[in-house]
Amino acid sequence: MYRVSEFAEITGLSKETLRYYAEVGLLEPAYTDPANRYRYYDDGSYFLAILLTKLRHFGFTIQEMTEVMRDESFENLEVLLWQKRRKIVNEIENLKGKIKEIDQFIDSGKDE
Repeated sequence: MYRVSEFAEITGLSKETLRYYAEVGLLEPAYTDPANRYRYYDDGSYFLAILLTKLRHFGFTIQEMTEVMRDESFENLEVLLWQKRRKIVNEIENLKGKIKEIDQFIDSGKDE
């Protein structure tokens, strides 16, 4: 079992993020001491924390991350990752289009 400070250090998540994730039901402590309310995490919590870190890095919203965590089998995770990938590819294409428009606008000003 890991105390919050230890768990924060090994996962790279801040104590505040861990507290927030517990509040919204994303990553609840494995054990909370009833005497002092200290929260403890275990190795299973570590796996989930790393998954949440990756999902956040990939641009998943809290709601999307909650959807992943509700599906304890992670059966739909691959589908959600493909959807996120398509969304990112579309955003890249849109940005490339904007870059092209900016370049054309700059070039049109040079002709005058």
